[in-house]
Amino acid sequence: MDPNEATTFLAICSHTHLFPGARCHLHGLPDPTAFATAPHPIDLYLRFPDGAATDAELHTTDPAGPTLNVPAYTTGAGTAIAAHTWTVREFTSTPAGEVELTIGAKDPA
Repeated sequence: MDPNEATTFLAICSHTHLFPGARCHLHGLPDPTAFATAPHPIDLYLRFPDGAATDAELHTTDPAGPTLNVPAYTTGAGTAIAAHTWTVREFTSTPAGEVELTIGAKDPA
């Protein structure tokens, strides 16, 4: 897959909001094992279990490590969640052919 290709991938998140340790499963990556080993920048569509959804951007060129930029969104219960940039603690390929992304800390920058 060309890392510059403009494709948005679905990411199913485990909770209604992100926090350190939260996980999202990336679907539709052509080679999940290779991506987990050497992630590259992609656009994501985050879907949360309460029906909320938002676009996000995964960046991998930051010297401190990969980050996930998430704009402000509203949960299904109506809670406003501010925009945040999160570090990504880990990428793991799963037996189901997905990549599990584990959220780290809020990026202090």
